[in-house]
Amino acid sequence: MTPHKLVPLISEEQIQQKTKELALRISQDYRDKDLLMVGILKGAWVFMADLIRRLTVPVKCDFVSVSSYGLNTESSGRVKILLDLSQPIKKKDVLLIEDIVDTGLTLKCLIENLWLRKPNSLKVCALLDKPSRRSKPIVLDYMGFTVPNKFIVGYGIDYAEQYRNLPYIGYLRI
Repeated sequence: MTPHKLVPLISEEQIQQKTKELALRISQDYRDKDLLMVGILKGAWVFMADLIRRLTVPVKCDFVSVSSYGLNTESSGRVKILLDLSQPIKKKDVLLIEDIVDTGLTLKCLIENLWLRKPNSLKVCALLDKPSRRSKPIVLDYMGFTVPNKFIVGYGIDYAEQYRNLPYIGYLRI
């Protein structure tokens, strides 16, 4: 693999502070509800793990894996469900946990798929938002940081399965 220049963007401390803030809001909003957090693999699992440890309400967890990138830096435009939920979501309050929202294509397709399963509610929590690339309208109910149109890595987000282990967010100069 060709080495890339990694440029830090959001520190570990900033991520942890924002995660605490989001967990507080989610805990308030989901008090007295049947919360099911659905992490979108692979990128969101690090964020989701930190987030659920800070919640003050009961939570169940599940995961889906969808892809439109493969090993590329650009979306293919085709969305595939690689791993589906392990439980029904009918009449549950579902909170999707996403690492980064880019074009919105993958998330829009997933949201449409999940609404067909008749949850009580379906909201989205994303650590990162890249609105400059949005091609599909997406409502982010909980959002951490807005990032520039760069190839973002770290804190669970990868480039060709590299950089997920970084405790901060950066971008690659490719």
